[in-house]
Amino acid sequence: MSIGELACTYAALILHDDGIPITAEKIATVVKAANLTVESYWPSLFAKLCEKRNVEDLVMNVGSGGGAAVAVAAPAGGASGGAAAAAAPAAEEKKEVEEESDEEMGFGLFDD
Repeated sequence: MSIGELACTYAALILHDDGIPITAEKIATVVKAANLTVESYWPSLFAKLCEKRNVEDLVMNVGSGGGAAVAVAAPAGGASGGAAAAAAPAAEEKKEVEEESDEEMGFGLFDD
């Protein structure tokens, strides 16, 4: 992430937090007040983003990962045994493997 992106991100968050409408001019003003210089296109890009998206939703979904895993359905009727065999390794991967702790193996901190 470039300095321009980061500066405009923080400026937009500051404006949103204070309840001030997010515009390119106001983002540029906050960036200038922080004694930073950014390319002239960054404030307008962030202002357009904030017009189209709800900043609150962006902030609340920052930690959510990418898209959900896609489940593959077997074709109805003429499903061959190959499809079932391909699904079997996936089911085995889902089984949780329990790892032994160091104490169970005799590698405790205070062992002689």
